[in-house]
Amino acid sequence: MLSIIIAAHNEEPVIGSCLDAIRNGLRTDAEIIVSANGCTDRTVEVAREHRAAVIDRPEPGKPGALNAADELATGYPRVYLDADIRVPEGGVAALERLLDQGALAAVPRRRVDTSGRPLAVRAYFAINERLPVFRDGLFGRGMIAVSESGRRRFDRFPAMIADDLFLDSQFSAAEKAEATSVEVVVEAPRTTKALVNRLVRVRRGNAEMRSASASGEVAVAIRPSDKWAWLRDVILPNPHLVFAAVPYLVITVTAALRARRAPHTADAWGRDESTRQRTPDLIGSTG
Repeated sequence: MLSIIIAAHNEEPVIGSCLDAIRNGLRTDAEIIVSANGCTDRTVEVAREHRAAVIDRPEPGKPGALNAADELATGYPRVYLDADIRVPEGGVAALERLLDQGALAAVPRRRVDTSGRPLAVRAYFAINERLPVFRDGLFGRGMIAVSESGRRRFDRFPAMIADDLFLDSQFSAAEKAEATSVEVVVEAPRTTKALVNRLVRVRRGNAEMRSASASGEVAVAIRPSDKWAWLRDVILPNPHLVFAAVPYLVITVTAALRARRAPHTADAWGRDESTRQRTPDLIGSTG
């Protein structure tokens, strides 16, 4: 029996629909664990109403939430799921099939919903969605399935923000797989400011993880940042996107400069609050 782990911090608006989608789409039994931490809303109550096993931790922090759930979980594979993702019917089974075929980690393909967003946000993701890192990386999708042997690659999640990058670094390209028949929809930030704030958190977390790898604090090689992929792999092959490059660069550089000044807290959640304000009608599909 597989285990599905959801780390949750103040997810009352979305956790119910997330859990409903999981149960409606599963074809086998699963152990579903919501690791609530530092919640000041009804996340815990809603999760229990939807029949999930709940860990109610007073301390905030996603890494700690993941580790607490891993200690309770008994099944494999392990599916690490963000609370704002609704898994389409058959989505978990599709990832399981890839693991059965030999992959150690599997993810769905992603689509970023930019409808109704400002022009700058749409322009940023017109380039971001086409970056090669999102074709062979485990991050940016909100859902990662890891086999039992894959999970044995590491002991605990480090107390750092970039948990997706940490998981991605455990496996070679040949050990990862994407279920192209499964699509999850990731909500883009609703304002340019929210996008910049998200990128600041991501950049800070990635830099911290790379520094920990270089110092030996984290015993895994972290993939390096490819600073010119936006031009080499996106703009040059797609010259019609040249006008999107200006807001993309402004947002990227702004976030990079702010990330250097941003204070670090190990308990920080690298998430965008603007997308937690409502539950979208559709967050996933199979094709």
